[in-house]
Amino acid sequence: MSTPHNEAKLGDIAKTVIMPGDPLRAKYIAENFLENAKLVNQVRGMYAYTGNYQGKEITVMAHGMGMPSIGIYSYELYKFYEVENIIRIGSCGAYQPELKLFDIILSEKVFSEGNFALTFNNEHCHIVEASQELNAKIMDTAKETGISLVQGTTTCMDFFDLYATDISQFFGRIPQDIHPIAAEMEAFALFYIAKTLNKKASCLMSVVDIVDAGPVKQTVSAEQRQNGLNHMIQLALDAAIRI
Repeated sequence: MSTPHNEAKLGDIAKTVIMPGDPLRAKYIAENFLENAKLVNQVRGMYAYTGNYQGKEITVMAHGMGMPSIGIYSYELYKFYEVENIIRIGSCGAYQPELKLFDIILSEKVFSEGNFALTFNNEHCHIVEASQELNAKIMDTAKETGISLVQGTTTCMDFFDLYATDISQFFGRIPQDIHPIAAEMEAFALFYIAKTLNKKASCLMSVVDIVDAGPVKQTVSAEQRQNGLNHMIQLALDAAIRI
């Protein structure tokens, strides 16, 4: 079986999938962390590899940038490939000054002012929670391996926030009872698809820039984004084998 976006056959994809946005990050993880990794999809350059990590079958598959892209790939993985768990790993911008570059954030719930839920499922929904079960596995794993985690509400943007004409106006539109600690561009779609299909999803992020109501205070290079996130990758894989 295949889809217009995935040439893998049923059985080629593991029950648990680690999803970075960047296809080259998926390749990096497969080559450096998995044993006997096999390339099972390369349609549109969206690489997916299935291999073994400490004896458990794991798939690592890229999801691209933005909610429409991850919405397609996560829906197909859950619906057509019998995937049960997806842990998204990616980068984010921090909205709290106490956060530091490469801090690891675990999203408890995510807010979006967009209409992804309305378009997909005819529902006016702008906040959705991660899987508490998956998050608990990740938190327990972090404690046992000595990796620090920051937990909280995050925002999911329709556009790269650093390019927004006036990001302060976005902050003004966020409901007052929501206090986001960071922003990225995919988690709302992933969490909402998982909720709709009765599956599980989590999102781990490493801080790659720090924003304070508009101006960028700190940032990292593209090379650091791709290769400097090993603690987050390791945490996601170590949690995945406990699911």
